[in-house]
Formats: sequence, C-alpha cells, structure tokens
Amino acid sequence: MARLSPLGVAISCLGCVVPLLAASVAESERNNWVVIVETSKYWYNYRHTTNVLSVYHTVKRLGIPDSQIILMMAEDMPCNPRNTKPGMVFHEQSQSLNLYGEDVEVDYRGDEVTVENFIRVLTGRHAPNTPRNKRLLTDSASNVLVYITGHSGEEFIKFQDWEEMTSNDIADAFQQMHKQRRYGKVFWISDTCQAASLQNKFYSPGIIAIGSSSHNESSYSHHMDSYIGVALVDRFTYYATDYFNQLKVSSDKTIAHFKAYPYFTYRHLNANPQMRTDLFPQRAEETKMTEFFASTGRMRFQSTVLTLQGSRATSPRPSIVETGALLSSALSPTSDATKATGTEDLFAILASSAPEALDGLLRRDRPSAVAFAGAGSEMPSRPELAMGASGLWLLAFLR
Repeated sequence: MARLSPLGVAISCLGCVVPLLAASVAESERNNWVVIVETSKYWYNYRHTTNVLSVYHTVKRLGIPDSQIILMMAEDMPCNPRNTKPGMVFHEQSQSLNLYGEDVEVDYRGDEVTVENFIRVLTGRHAPNTPRNKRLLTDSASNVLVYITGHSGEEFIKFQDWEEMTSNDIADAFQQMHKQRRYGKVFWISDTCQAASLQNKFYSPGIIAIGSSSHNESSYSHHMDSYIGVALVDRFTYYATDYFNQLKVSSDKTIAHFKAYPYFTYRHLNANPQMRTDLFPQRAEETKMTEFFASTGRMRFQSTVLTLQGSRATSPRPSIVETGALLSSALSPTSDATKATGTEDLFAILASSAPEALDGLLRRDRPSAVAFAGAGSEMPSRPELAMGASGLWLLAFLR
C-alpha cells in the first residue's frame, strides 16, 4: 500500500471534512422529492394526465426542481391523434392554461410506465446504465411525496390496462425504502376508485396517506369538454388543485387542514376521502403541507474572499508548495507543515509531467488547472498525487 505524504493526508482529510460540512447544511434544509404517476393508457383516460400535470405544476411552482421530480405518464395525450389541440392538455373548458407547455420533463413515458419500473424507482434497484433522471436519489433525510392516479379496485391498481400492482407490493416497496434509509417521511396521495384500500397494507414507519375514496367507493370525474370529447379532470384532484393554488412556500397550512377542505365531502366527490396517520411520527395537525410540496433551499453567496490562515489580500500569492503547507497547517494546526517530507517531491513529479498545466494553475487558468489535476489522477501507483493535484486545483480557486 502506498504511503501518503503529509500533504496527501491533509487533502484526504479535506475530502472527508467537506462532505460532512455539506451534509450538516443539507440536513438544515428541506430535502423533498416527488414521484407523480399516471398509470392509464388510452384517450378516454385524458383526465388522469391532467391529474398528474396539475400536481406536477404545483410542486414546481413551490420550488421543487425537475431533478427531484419523477414524472411517469403512461399515455402521451399531447401527441394523441385524437387531440384536437396537438401538444396541449387542458383541465378547464376555457382552455386558458396549457398544462403541458414547454417546461414539462417526463421521465417515464408510454410503455416505460410499468409496475416493475415504479417499484424500481421506489427501491432504487435500477440497471447500472439507468440515467439519473429516472432515479429517486433520496436519503434518510428526504421527504417523499408520492401521487398516483388511474383505475383501481380493492387493494390493487392497474398499470397500462394489462397489469396490476397490489397494496402488498406498494407496502413492501416502502419497507425496502425504510430498510435502505431512503426516506425520512412519505406522503402518499391516491386518486383512484377504492383508493383507501391501496394504503391499508402499509406497515413501515413515517408514512401518512390520503385516498380520494373509501373502500367500495368509486372516484369520479369532475366535468367534461364536448369539444375534446372526454372528461378533463377527476373531482378529488380538481378540488385538491384549487387548494394547492393557495399554497406558498411560507404557508402554514397542515395536512389535517387539507383533509378538512370543505370540498372533500361526499356531496362534492360522491366519495369519502380517507386519511391514514397511525404510521406517522407526528400529528397531521402539526405537519405542514410544504414539508412535502415545497422546497426552501436557498442559494448562499460568499461576499468576502475566502482565505487560509487569514492571509491578507495585499500579501503576495504563496507558491504552490507554500499553499500545500498552509492547507496542512489549517487542517492540523499541531503539525509542522513547513517540514512536510515529500511535499516538494510531489510537486516536482507533477510539474515535470505537466509543466504548462502547473503554470496555469498558479495563474488560475481553469483549463490548465484541470489538466494539472488530470496529470496526478493518471498515476494510479501514486494515489497521493491524484489527491494532491485535485486538492491544489481546488485551493487555487478558493484563494
């Protein structure tokens, strides 16, 4: 095993410290992910497309980026030959708002929307070549919102009108997520017939669930458009979207407040929405909707020059060797960094292999600095060179 020089050890420590600092910052921010699923094919299920797009636009408006949204659409309604408005999808007869537009990123489309792929998204069990946009990259600090709509019966939901996913399948997938520490909390929302039966098998902690209809109840569409020729949206999602439109990132509205929305009654839905809270660690009255629907991540800007050991901006820029000594001293104040054996040797080897890149590093020329870092990474027999080159590239632009 190759022995690391003190500088290599210092940079290795930096590699450990930086992720820890990043993790502590991340834990202080909300880490929200969203999975939105439409399981139905065919033109007459147009309303299921508008259901998912309504939720999609809500979470995007509240700050969750596409990189943290998995959108699964089983039918390509905008391009369906029956669509008299190609490339457009509406949930209102006035057709004032195109839900599809140009800023919708569909991650799973058409035949990709299967029971297997949905389970793989939840559990993270993908083929090695699966692209990032198809992966739910959550962790133990993540709040995950799962919204699903389609046709279902008692304890199952249909995918693509030819395969089924049972409530046991969903429950077991959440249990795998829990064992893998892939979530902190989960908010499950289903707008289907007998929706409550999909959530009655859940047994993993940290899950709260709402279904649009109770056991043995159907979920109905809200209104139809004679011009398009189909129902535009389901009742539960129609009223839920009306509620979501009242939300802001700073809203204090809770999940209990959402469940008690005056339109979630049998009179308006022809069904009785059901909420399950026994697996959730806190009361629904204390859980804000924005804990799942919004992102509060903020950009942080450094307004002053970041220096090591408080060096003055007017002082001459230290040499590359002196920079290494500063790093070692900063990470390990008790060490005698100026006597670090092997430091000069490290840079001599790197400089001889990429002298122009080293010069560019000192001048803060990015392409040259990248080349310098690459020179170290191409020496597998000397791992300290790879760490040293990468660390110095970082230091050159932090100073």
